[in-house]
Amino acid sequence: MKITTNRIVTVAIAIVFTISFTNCKAIQNANNKQKGAVIGATGGAVLGAIIGNNIGKGGNGELGAVIGGVVGGTAGVLIGAKMDKQAQKIEEEIPGAQVERVDDGIVVTFDESSGVYFATNKYSVNASSQSTLNKLINVFKEYPNTNILVVGHTDNVGAEDYNMTLSKNRANAVTNYMSNKGINTGRLVTNWFGESQPMHDNSISTGRAKNRRVNVAILPNDKMVEDAKKQAGEN
Repeated sequence: MKITTNRIVTVAIAIVFTISFTNCKAIQNANNKQKGAVIGATGGAVLGAIIGNNIGKGGNGELGAVIGGVVGGTAGVLIGAKMDKQAQKIEEEIPGAQVERVDDGIVVTFDESSGVYFATNKYSVNASSQSTLNKLINVFKEYPNTNILVVGHTDNVGAEDYNMTLSKNRANAVTNYMSNKGINTGRLVTNWFGESQPMHDNSISTGRAKNRRVNVAILPNDKMVEDAKKQAGEN
């Protein structure tokens, strides 16, 4: 009876947390699956939010190392509440970024209009981008029990091989900047797709600008998952 009571209390607390953060735009757009309350879902939705509808060539093959299945049951609700809170914090700190709650994770998209961008054919992190990344890094330090995936993309101007290398260099520039600012390298994974995963129309300048983007996926690490399971009495 004691275990059952604790679980009921835990669920009630999690529901209160979830209701408390419904003003967050990223959370308003999320369905129950995206909030981590569904058993058996995979990280496919996270992949879709990062690279579009089709998984193309490119990258370093480590996406599967950080994107796992959704945690179900009460533990999933508890994780969802923590990720909701973190998503809201990112929206508050970086209002120009696109923030999405996807499954158990958060996907943040930066393009040339949202504070992390690169000069043509360049991959150094400029002063304006540093300011935005510093805000994001502060959130990562406040919520340490997550893994961070950085993915680079380009538009289709120029040679395909060149764009693949450029997207790799830009993604690595972001992760290197984060690690130099105190984010543990064990939390960071980098991937890149060049021009192969456009999410906007490359035939127009505004679409190309949006395709020159960096995605940051934030996912619960093993400690967050284990802590949630313990709190829910599911271990």
